[in-house]
Amino acid sequence: MLSPNPILGFLLEAKRQTYASQGNDASVTPLLPGSRQLEYRDGSLFYRDIYFGVSYFVGQETVYQDEQPIWSMSYAGGVNQSILAPDDIRSIYTFLRAALRQVSNDNPFRGPDDYHDGMYTYGNAHKGKFDAFWGNETISRDNAIVYRLQYSGGLLR
Repeated sequence: MLSPNPILGFLLEAKRQTYASQGNDASVTPLLPGSRQLEYRDGSLFYRDIYFGVSYFVGQETVYQDEQPIWSMSYAGGVNQSILAPDDIRSIYTFLRAALRQVSNDNPFRGPDDYHDGMYTYGNAHKGKFDAFWGNETISRDNAIVYRLQYSGGLLR
């Protein structure tokens, strides 16, 4: 579904085309040592997502228009410390990317309010609108939370 707001529509497409569909494979040479960086461009609009870490990570997404930052979101979270098996971590992040591909005009921050697939359930509780928002997302497996993330952001003034 296309958004009537061109910046929102661009953001939704950028999110779908970077981490949600490609994961870490979408990385470009990072500006900051030790980080991963994802980018997407369409005309005068440019999206950059820079984050540090894997099992637990901290990052920031920014949308630029004509090289000026106009929207940003910071986030931090990850897989519970008790989950150590690489296959379990990979499985959780594969499910997370599937949930994040469901990003919509109503929830342009992360994924939908609820999403289920197999043994996993994704939840996203948020407040605010595109211009100023905050929220929490979780992933549960067999009714136990295995992943948690907090985020906030909005239009820059």
